[in-house]
Amino acid sequence: MVRATDSIPIVFLQVIDPVGSGLIESMAQPGANVTGFTQFEYSLAGKWLELLKEIAPHLSRVAVLRDANRGPGIGQFAVIQATAPPHQVELRPINAGDPAEMERGIAAFARNPNAGLIVTIGGTAVRRDVIVAAAAKYRLPTIYPYRYFVSDGGLISYGPDTIEPYVRAASYVHRIFKGEKPANLPVQAPTKYQLAINLKTAKALGLIVPPSLLARADELIE
Repeated sequence: MVRATDSIPIVFLQVIDPVGSGLIESMAQPGANVTGFTQFEYSLAGKWLELLKEIAPHLSRVAVLRDANRGPGIGQFAVIQATAPPHQVELRPINAGDPAEMERGIAAFARNPNAGLIVTIGGTAVRRDVIVAAAAKYRLPTIYPYRYFVSDGGLISYGPDTIEPYVRAASYVHRIFKGEKPANLPVQAPTKYQLAINLKTAKALGLIVPPSLLARADELIE
């Protein structure tokens, strides 16, 4: 779409890495006729390991499901690696590609004890039924990037509110109609993040959710 026009204003949503993908020049000054709202900030990836260890402190091995063919997948794994030393876990990447190959990777990793899984943003949402089913089948405590994984039976999620950007985008569209240029409207990151926990799944995995984590949760599913 960006290549198709350099004059019609574009307000994008749910883009993972707009600078790295070449969509904009910078977050503060996007340039040209494009602005919008990113799907997440890379620092979010560091919270996933922290929360997973909080709900399942026995874990010593954690697989990271990511798209190895895209920059965001590589970047998220790098952030998780950087935050791993204090948690004393071994990390292993699994490519979020072909569903059958992905499940084989999860099954192989789960053969050894004290294993968990982090599901990153990008290339995983469309396969959430496969991922949630595999996590349950192989009894892997798993953290996801969006609450709808938890609604589908996943253990815990921490990520951006997926509705909020649409509301905020309406204000940008209004300002553009009033005459402001997209190039002068900074690209914005999420401002609201949600922590959701599926208590039924926790019980099935034999996990006791710490009271401190229960108190911070935005949603508890029973």
